[in-house]
Amino acid sequence: MPNDNNRPRVKNEDQYEALVEKGYSKEKAARIANTPNSGEKGGKASNYEERTKKELYEKAKEIGLEGRSKMNKKELISALRNN
Repeated sequence: MPNDNNRPRVKNEDQYEALVEKGYSKEKAARIANTPNSGEKGGKASNYEERTKKELYEKAKEIGLEGRSKMNKKELISALRNN
């Protein structure tokens, strides 16, 4: 696809087009498509099941999850995943 004046240059055309179709601005889509390894899954965080209840509580507190003080570990995991 040729580059016109209204469209930023991108390295990953397929990813750019998919992001624009999802509603991202052209600039944001280009920024993401030009980021090295942008299509790869990252994440170094451990699974919620591997964390302690205290760690889960602190994460829930950090994101402002209401009712966290009355939740058990399973409920905290569910709430964090669905937030």
